[in-house]
Amino acid sequence: MVAIEGLGRLLAEHPFFQDMKPDVRDIVVGCCANAHYRPGEFLFKEGGKADHFYLIRQGTVGVEVHVPGRPGVVVETIGEGDIIGWSWLVPPYVWSFDARAMDQVRAITIDGACLRPKLEANHELGYEMYKRFIPIMGRRIGEARLRIVELTTEPGRD
Repeated sequence: MVAIEGLGRLLAEHPFFQDMKPDVRDIVVGCCANAHYRPGEFLFKEGGKADHFYLIRQGTVGVEVHVPGRPGVVVETIGEGDIIGWSWLVPPYVWSFDARAMDQVRAITIDGACLRPKLEANHELGYEMYKRFIPIMGRRIGEARLRIVELTTEPGRD
């Protein structure tokens, strides 16, 4: 019980959930857990089952794409106070990118498989979550597109 109260407080303090009504936000707490990642450790990998998203409390995460014959290319960095992972919202719930800790990362993981039925059962919660995720998804797609254009137009590329 103490751990859940602690997670509820951490959730309430994170910018993603700060202005959500407490009774709606409390529905999410039962799907949360604390997590820690060492530098270089993957939060998730492209093609893997996407059943979580992450509230970054400390540290930096690199979002990477695969390039044949090269190491992963970082297309975006995510830091403290941000979130990462929206593939848990969109069938078939598969990651489109890799996410790797660039330094020590502390996060709250939220289990999407636990949360999806709660979104269906409570439409206010569903609306609040989609209202927060959709702008992030749009911004991230735009940023990834710009980064890909930068990478493909760098001098020395064919």
